[in-house]
Amino acid sequence: MSVAVAVTDSPEGRTALDSAAAEARALDTGLLLINLTLHDLTDDEIPRDLEVTLINRSGRGDRDPVAAVIDELHDHAEVGRLVLGVRSRSRVGKVLLGSVAQRLILRSPVPVLTVRVNRSGA
Repeated sequence: MSVAVAVTDSPEGRTALDSAAAEARALDTGLLLINLTLHDLTDDEIPRDLEVTLINRSGRGDRDPVAAVIDELHDHAEVGRLVLGVRSRSRVGKVLLGSVAQRLILRSPVPVLTVRVNRSGA
C-alpha cells in the first residue's frame, strides 16, 4: 500500500503534503505525489526520506483536477489512502464555488484522510 496526496498551490496543499509524508512514514510505505500546482515542485518540497513517485500535471491546463486525481488513483492500484488538505467554508461558498476537495472526497475509489488548515494557514 502507498499513500497518495494531491498537492495544490495553497496552504491546504502544503498541509496535505506534510501530513501525507508523515502518514507514509508511519505506515512505512511510499508516497504518490500528484502535483496539481502550476509549477514544478522543488527538491525542498519533495520529502527526501521517502520513496516518492511524482506525477506532474499533464494534458490541457484547464483539465478538471478531480478527474486528473481520480485517473491517477485508478492507474496506481497500490494506493490505499488519499490525503487532502481542507479549509472551512460557508454553506453559500460551497454552493456557489464548489470544492475540489469535496468532489474528491465523494468520488475517491480509496479512503480519504482530510487534514484541516487552521486559520493562521499552518
